[in-house]
Amino acid sequence: MKKNLIKILLLFFISILIFLFQYYKVSQYLNLSYIKENQLYFQHYYHDNKFFTLALFFLIYILSTALSLPGATILTLGAGAFFGLFTGFILVSFASTIGATLAFLLSRFFLRDFVEKKFSSYLKSINEGIKKEGSLYLFSLRLIPLFPFFVINLVMGITSFSVVKYFFISQLGMLAGTFVYVNAGRQLASIDSLSAILSPQILASFVLLGFFPFLAKKIMKKIQDQLIYRPYKKPKIFDYNMIVLGGGSAGLVTAYISSAVKAKVALIEKNKMGGDCLNTGCVPSKAIIKSAKLAYQMKNADKYGLEIINPTIDFKKVMKRVHGVIQKIEPHDSTHRYEKLGVTCLQGQGRIISPWEVEVNGKILTTKNITIATGASPFIPPLPGIEHITPLTSENLWQLNDLPKKMIILGGGPIGCEMAQSFSRLGSEVIQIEMMDRIMGIEDKEVSLFVKEIFQKEGILVLTNHKAKAIKREEGKKILVAEFEGRDHFFEFDEILVAIGRKANVEGFGAKEMGIKIRDNKSIEANEYMQTNFPNIYVCGDVTGPFQLTHTAAHQAWYCAVNALFGAFKKFRVDYSVIPWATYTDPEVATVGLNEQRAKKEGISYDLTTYNIDDLDRAIADSENHGFIRVLTKPKTDKILGATIVGNHASDLLMEFISAMKHGFGLNKILGTIHSYPSMGEANKYVAGNWKKKQTSERVFSWLKKFHQRDIK
Repeated sequence: MKKNLIKILLLFFISILIFLFQYYKVSQYLNLSYIKENQLYFQHYYHDNKFFTLALFFLIYILSTALSLPGATILTLGAGAFFGLFTGFILVSFASTIGATLAFLLSRFFLRDFVEKKFSSYLKSINEGIKKEGSLYLFSLRLIPLFPFFVINLVMGITSFSVVKYFFISQLGMLAGTFVYVNAGRQLASIDSLSAILSPQILASFVLLGFFPFLAKKIMKKIQDQLIYRPYKKPKIFDYNMIVLGGGSAGLVTAYISSAVKAKVALIEKNKMGGDCLNTGCVPSKAIIKSAKLAYQMKNADKYGLEIINPTIDFKKVMKRVHGVIQKIEPHDSTHRYEKLGVTCLQGQGRIISPWEVEVNGKILTTKNITIATGASPFIPPLPGIEHITPLTSENLWQLNDLPKKMIILGGGPIGCEMAQSFSRLGSEVIQIEMMDRIMGIEDKEVSLFVKEIFQKEGILVLTNHKAKAIKREEGKKILVAEFEGRDHFFEFDEILVAIGRKANVEGFGAKEMGIKIRDNKSIEANEYMQTNFPNIYVCGDVTGPFQLTHTAAHQAWYCAVNALFGAFKKFRVDYSVIPWATYTDPEVATVGLNEQRAKKEGISYDLTTYNIDDLDRAIADSENHGFIRVLTKPKTDKILGATIVGNHASDLLMEFISAMKHGFGLNKILGTIHSYPSMGEANKYVAGNWKKKQTSERVFSWLKKFHQRDIK
């Protein structure tokens, strides 16, 4: 309220100043002919009243610049004509910078809140760019005096750019232009028009001067690169255009794209082709989820009008099927397939020994580019006593031969939730322990609570706010000690699955020895082009993040391949604007873009529209009528900021929202699209319909009712 009052008073004051400027026709005094006609008078007045004249001129210049009033150029010339080069230059330099900074602050005060509310997503990306390159862009624009400075003040004011930096960079950048104009003012008598001040040659010089910082940056980057490469000798000829370390999703896609554009590629994998996704992650987990779901449906066949069947779970057969699924998909990622595509596949531990050399199996290979795609591994916490057992992880889980009678799942993320439900449905007594206050912490609270309720109904003991402290062995029993509300609690188990996160694989292939930069979270640092601090060494996938998802790894791989092979002509910045993810519990949970908790955390304004799937005809027919859709839109528009679906086939239903966000169509277009009946996909149309209803006020419906009843009894 107080801020709004200040805004009103300040606007009133500015309006008065502008009114006085117009009323007294001040602009008539700010033209070249008037200044020339009265030059001698002003000079005499200045001689007799130096301090007052300087102060008045300084104030007028500041006000003119701060309010973006016309006449700054004439005033600059006048400074040279009346005060001389040195005094005029100092006066204008500080007055113009102070005025520009005031205009910058006015823009921030009046417009920033509005712009953040209306265009938060755009402003966020702009601020990220400003943080990286803002100083350089501001300095370059200030060097070109023909660029409308009031636009710079207006635009920069709504960003997060520092006021202090803005002042000093502006002053430094405007020095050259200020000098030219003030110096021109000394020869005022010979100037017939403003265009006479800047000849084509001078204009060209200023433009070149504006590009100079970017050129300097390029040169500095080149020098920095040379310093990085200086300890190494670059080969004159190369064995390959690209060597890829790691045969998981990221590495395979990098190799695939590189070979598709006829580059010579080598792919080095120390373990199995296909990486985690094929061998220990996505594929086996989805296979066991399917078996567990079928077992659950058999036990609950009565809801389909069938006799209940209590299936005999032969866990060895279940695991045999899991490995059979892996074997069926294996050819897609096989050495045979990739060699047919032209990729040289090598089995062994690759080691980077220089920016252009990789050693494998005792042989040194030379390459123009390297892509690191070494993935990540399960994180095992240093719990006291854990060394006395063999904890299960997503890597060795698939080697189980017997179904654990009592199983603890440590972690409430996607892997922990999927496996907790699957092993419970297969017959294990499952306890899921999560240190935070809820499982699925990345999702909205409503989603977490819904899934937790499902788990509890299925017999899973979900314990949140429990911190694992130690593992003990007592009388042949394995016991987990967990702290809850300051007290230790003890849980017996046969097997414990540790699913509390994954750590990037940064050891064993020469990254640290080479000096490749590692982030504080122990992942490899990459810029927006997926380059490491060595420009020809790229990185993608779980080893760099920020999303440890198979499809994101493949997405990053495209940038690695294209930027490495064609970066001399055009480089592409990686785009994370539309990243979907899914947890394959039953019901599934699938999200793209923002959810409500993230929007609140980032201060992004949104409208929330929901639809409960228990109302959907197809879901009712399938006895899968549970779950919901939550869609976030930009306020008062149909632009989709994010969507979360909880329900049967949620990961498939999400595709429509992913496409909408990627290609820029909103809920109106989804509402206007014919969806097959009866299908789960209709849920997307119904949530769009709910959004549409909220856009029409009760007043309109009241008017429509009166319109239709005007001739009705």
